[in-house]
Amino acid sequence: MTTKQRGGGGMSEQRRARLRLEISREAARLFWEQGVAATGGDQIAEAVGLSTRTIWRHFRSKESCAEPVIMQGVVTLLGVLRRWPRHSSLEDHLDAELTAIRAGHTEPPVAAADELLAMKMIRLADTEPALRTAWLMACDQVEHELCAIIGARLDRPPNDLGIRMYAASAASVVRVLDEHIGTAALAGEDLSEFEDVTALARRYAHAIRTATGGAVGDPVS
Repeated sequence: MTTKQRGGGGMSEQRRARLRLEISREAARLFWEQGVAATGGDQIAEAVGLSTRTIWRHFRSKESCAEPVIMQGVVTLLGVLRRWPRHSSLEDHLDAELTAIRAGHTEPPVAAADELLAMKMIRLADTEPALRTAWLMACDQVEHELCAIIGARLDRPPNDLGIRMYAASAASVVRVLDEHIGTAALAGEDLSEFEDVTALARRYAHAIRTATGGAVGDPVS
């Protein structure tokens, strides 16, 4: 008989993740509407219909409540990069994966409402140091994972200095472009250039190629 892995208090990890995301959505909404300083743990708890004690059982601080919403897109991106086949260019792989995700043929895409909340939290991070920490932690995870992905692709160890520099450069591209797109979306600018999957894939891939001096992006044998 198989027992499901459980977290604290006998809650399954899947249920715990769902609850953390639900709390995160309400916290992010409150942070955006009234500011981080004006939002307290009691308000977040009331919005979710939980006790304040339960909030602190799942999060170390009120600002950390924003992390699950921010991390959703990061987890999706890392899944895409882990599936990058050696025979495929980065442009072709991103194009195929983004098309499949939007069509619902692979993992469920991040909900549009959650994408917007993540953009808002990243935008708030410009002036809120604690939220900036959450965003930079997500970017740090991307960089760490990219060391393994790029290292395996180039047949070099993930702790190789060159691999670490490529990973840092590629992760910076993701951070800057995500911030740029989020800022444009919240400002009501024309996002048509980002809605074309092929163009978006090429933009990210080209930027990563440029940042890594052409070392990352081509098919490898």
